[in-house]
Parts: sequence; C-alpha cells; structure tokens
Amino acid sequence: MKRWWKRTAAIMALGLLPLGLAACGAASTSAGGGGGSAGTGNAGGGGGSVEVNIGFTGPLSGGAAFYGKDVLNGITLAVNEINASGDITVGGKKVTFKVDALDDKYLPNEAATNAKRLAQQDHAPIVFCPHSGGILAIQGFNAKQDPKFILAAYSSEPAILAQNNGLTVMIPPRYDAYFEPFAKTEMDKFGKRLGLIPTTTAYGKEWAKGFSEVWQKLGGTVLTNNGVDYNTTTDFTSVVSKALSEHPDVLFVGGPSQPTALVIKAARDQGFKGGFVVMDQAKFESMSGIVTQEMLNGSVGVMPLEKYPGPGTAAFIDAFKKAYGQDKVPNSENALNYQAMWAFAEAIKLAGTTSDVQAIMAKMPEAVKAVPAEKQPYGLSGISSAGHLQGPVVAAYVDHGQFTSLNIPSKD
Repeated sequence: MKRWWKRTAAIMALGLLPLGLAACGAASTSAGGGGGSAGTGNAGGGGGSVEVNIGFTGPLSGGAAFYGKDVLNGITLAVNEINASGDITVGGKKVTFKVDALDDKYLPNEAATNAKRLAQQDHAPIVFCPHSGGILAIQGFNAKQDPKFILAAYSSEPAILAQNNGLTVMIPPRYDAYFEPFAKTEMDKFGKRLGLIPTTTAYGKEWAKGFSEVWQKLGGTVLTNNGVDYNTTTDFTSVVSKALSEHPDVLFVGGPSQPTALVIKAARDQGFKGGFVVMDQAKFESMSGIVTQEMLNGSVGVMPLEKYPGPGTAAFIDAFKKAYGQDKVPNSENALNYQAMWAFAEAIKLAGTTSDVQAIMAKMPEAVKAVPAEKQPYGLSGISSAGHLQGPVVAAYVDHGQFTSLNIPSKD
C-alpha cells in the first residue's frame, strides 16, 4: 500500500494525470471508459460495450519524466478520440479503451516488471514502452509466456527489430537511417573532428557507436567519448568543457530534449561555433525556452512536428492544443504514439477480438491502411515483416534560424 501511494503521489505531483484522469491501480492513470476490468475475450452478443486496457510503462519521474509524459499524452489523446467516436466495435459491442500507466523510472528491470503486471493483472493486450532497455527486456517474454501481449515499442533502436519477436510493433524510424545523411551534412559544413557528449543509456551508447563508425568511414576523426547520464545530471558545464578542450568541429549530443538543450546551451555559452548532431530522442521544439533558435544553428536532428508534411499534421496539432492547452507545443513523441494507437484500435476492430493478440497483430498491415488520413500526423504507408511501422522520414538542418528539409532514406 505504501508503494502504491508513493508512486501515485509522485505522478500527481508532476502533473502527470492529463485531462483529469483518475488513478487506477498502483501508480496507474486511466483515460476514457469507466470502471471495470479490461476485456479479456471476444466481445459477443449485441449492444453494450467492452473495456480494454492499454498498458504503458515508461519514465514518469526523474530527468526523463517529460519524455515519458509526452509519449503518454499522445496515447491518451488517441484513446479519448477513439472512445468519443464509437467507431471501434467487436461483435456488435462498442470497444472502450482505458490507459493504465506505470512509472518505471527509465529502468529496464522496472519496465519488465510493470509489463508483466499490466498483462497479468490488467489483461492489457497492448503495452507501450518508450525506451530501448525496457523494450529489449520485455521482448524476452511478451511473445513466449502467457498471457502474451503486443509490445508497442517507441524506440528507434534497430536491435528491437533483430529480435524476431512476432508480437512487437516498432513505432519510430530506426536511428541508423540518420547516420550517413547527418554525418555528410555536418562534415561538409563544419569539418571532420567529432566530439561526443551522448547520454549513457544503452540507446545512447549504441547511437554513438554506430554514428562514430559512419563518421570515420567518411574520413572523419572521432575524439573522446564524454558520455554522461542525462537522466540525473543537471549541470553539464564541466563535461562540455572537457569535450571542447579537444577542439571539435561538430558535437554529437542527445538524450531527452530538456537535458540535451542544456548541453547545447553550455557549449554555446563556452564559445563553441561548430555544428551539432542531435540524436533523434531530443526534439528541437521541446528545447525552446532553454536555447534560442540561434544556438541551434548548424544542427541536424528530427524535423519539428509543425513543419512536417504529414496528411494529418495540422489536425493533430489543433486537437493536441485543445486537449492540453494552446501554449503546449506537440512533438513527435505525442504524434507518433497517437497514430500508432489509432492503428492498434483499427487492428482490434478488423480482428474482431479484444484479446487474441496473434489475430490483432495479423491485422496490422490492413489496419495501418485503415487509419483515417486526419489521424496520421506523420503518415503511414505500411508495416514491415519485422513489425516496423513505415512512412516518409524527413529530418531537419537548422540554417539561419530556419528548418530546412533533409530526406532520410529507409533502411527497411
């Protein structure tokens, strides 16, 4: 009971119960629907409704709390819209979704524990997780042990696809697709000496390793890796100073958006005039208020959502601001998880079941094409045989305060 209260109090203190959601279970938030348990079988008969829990395990406390909340807000917005539409039915019954969210503090072991609980106790057929460490841990059992569940993987780590897990859907573009376009852009404009200040998560280490290899392949020099924990560090002055002492032309940075902005600001404050390669977890629009647009000049990274040429971008931004406030700036964490949730809802409708996860997964290729265009802020073109959602990928280079497009070829 004490653990339940501490978790719930921590989430409420951070304001992590969007749209007036009530706590449900230990550190759990609910969206849409009412009370009762999740749908645990096919919805038979006519009339009435069946409730289905959608699980979430991610960082809702610590340095990555804003990142976890962004992902959760996107899922929640989709669930609220789906419930209001009444369009998802199974066996003549309306399906109502409810989000159950647990804080894993960005820890893989906590993510695995939470996922098991969400599947076993809350009967969630789908569990979202937004970090590679947690995703890889969950992939060890989600398709092997009962109750099986679909893992909605919000991470760009390519290793997720290599697990051959038949019940995983990877949501964002894989990060290795960015390597060569980013390296060529920065090397051509600033030079060949690359300094490294990545986050020290498994994701950060693999991103840094892969990008460094491509940088060297293109004839560049990789300097000392000054990796730092973005989740706990608040003052990056010393690590930035150490990296700049080697006189890099370009700095490789990235992790959650807010600490990444602090790294960039520290570098500019110390006189760095070069470029930045920004890992895809960090978003330019989420750095505003910490860095100026001028400080971002010479950076490559993810294109801000408002500049993205998606079929439903404008509609999503409008819906997001209505739900969370006109002053809120939506990003890809919100939008990609939003459109993924719509795809899962369509798959449940097409499969005619709320609990047979194999049947739901089998309908994902058809479901992706059934998502209304206005519910696709980024655009969906299909899903690969490995379970990777597909669509056009456009990155950004910041030039004189303006975001210029950088097309990213697919690696699938």
